[in-house]
Amino acid sequence: MSILFVNESSASIGISENRCIVKYADGMKKLIPLESLESITIMGQAQMTTQCVQECLRRGIPLAYFSKGGTYFGRLHSTGHMNAERQRKQCSLYDSDFSINLGKIILSAKLKNQSVVLKRYEKSRGISVEEPLKMIRICREKIEGCKTIPELMGYEGQGAKAYFLGLSMLIEPSFSFQGRNKRPPRDEFNSMLSLGYSILMNELYGKIEIKGLNPYFGFLHRDREKHPTLASDMMEEWRAVIVDSTVMSMINGHEIQKEDFVMNLDEPGCFLTKNGIKLYLAKLEKKLQTEVRYLSYVDYAVSFRRGIALQMDMLVKAIEAEDASIYKPIEIR
Repeated sequence: MSILFVNESSASIGISENRCIVKYADGMKKLIPLESLESITIMGQAQMTTQCVQECLRRGIPLAYFSKGGTYFGRLHSTGHMNAERQRKQCSLYDSDFSINLGKIILSAKLKNQSVVLKRYEKSRGISVEEPLKMIRICREKIEGCKTIPELMGYEGQGAKAYFLGLSMLIEPSFSFQGRNKRPPRDEFNSMLSLGYSILMNELYGKIEIKGLNPYFGFLHRDREKHPTLASDMMEEWRAVIVDSTVMSMINGHEIQKEDFVMNLDEPGCFLTKNGIKLYLAKLEKKLQTEVRYLSYVDYAVSFRRGIALQMDMLVKAIEAEDASIYKPIEIR
């Protein structure tokens, strides 16, 4: 399957003879058979014909829109996978032990994955991050005894603070940062994280819809207007695994340069240039296609993208059985 990213504002997207055609200002064309097209992501102001939009909706191909700087606007999608009965069950579990138990499973895995990422770079950089790792370990232990969602989120927040402190110690010095910041991101590292998380959110949103669940009915994250809280829930275990590791790999591997970012372009903050976005999207897509054996319930390698889909199957089983213990998170090694 193909994922189409278009970050040229002068590009136009249409269809002809059962193919999606992207035309660029320099005369170049990209042709993708509609049968192999999984989704389209537009970054900037590229134009899409009504015929193409209608055909994508008919086929269930989601369209996601971002600003040139990576701010997520929203998406178009068909209603073909709507499952009212499943969504009623999903909603009924919001204020229940299911939410707390699922939250423990997801956040424990998140903290474990963050520790693994830190240990990998601790080894490669030869720099000790013992204190951040210790705090993450303590937070993970505390999560097991939590009785409420606010308690869970409190320890998750403490763990996240320690984790980003560790990353700041391990990153290439020229890309130094002072913790997580967003809306807008104020440095290169956070700029890449924000865009990566938005793309990951979009991936999860689509997989959630395919299973007939409602992306806005979360368990761990409390209700927020216009925010897909279930997608936020399911993203937690994947952040360090997919986005953070990709960003660290590119920066510490010198695959992206300071020149690939601009400050205060159309809006305040630090943003990737057109070339920077191209490099980053290519690396992120390669990561999503990487096959691994990190899912405990399958005995064969699957891509990270396929793994996300399998996790949604697990979530559906857990919801329908009203048993959070059925859900098995991804834990890297």
